[in-house]
Amino acid sequence: MSDLQQQECVAVRTGGYEGVQGGSFGAGISAQSAGARGLCLHRLVMPAGTRGRPHLHAGHESAIFVQSGEVEVWHGEGLAEHLVLRAGDYLYIPADTPHMPVNTGTQDMVCLVARTDPDEQEGVRLLSLPQWLESEVGALAVGAG
Repeated sequence: MSDLQQQECVAVRTGGYEGVQGGSFGAGISAQSAGARGLCLHRLVMPAGTRGRPHLHAGHESAIFVQSGEVEVWHGEGLAEHLVLRAGDYLYIPADTPHMPVNTGTQDMVCLVARTDPDEQEGVRLLSLPQWLESEVGALAVGAG
């Protein structure tokens, strides 16, 4: 079959996994679940009082829509930049940009995460937590949902 021919639609309704970067990813669209070739879309739940692991997505952009809750995102070289996202906010993360989500709130944060990488975890590159940030977030558990 030619790459230009239409493939069948695929519905994905159940399942999920814990991401190596932290958080619980619900069933979504990826190469593994639906045969996607150019994108990945998942629902992420980050429990209150948890954080992700510092990471980047090698060669791939990410877009995030916060559905509920609030999340701090440390990002950039050395995770030196910081911003807070609330329900209704969107975030664009350029390819190869270090970032780490942190939920210091009292309610779970739920968001939709889209990437240009169709593989669920292959493009994730874990990074070390900078020493200076250890005192800020180091005591928080890595979220597993």
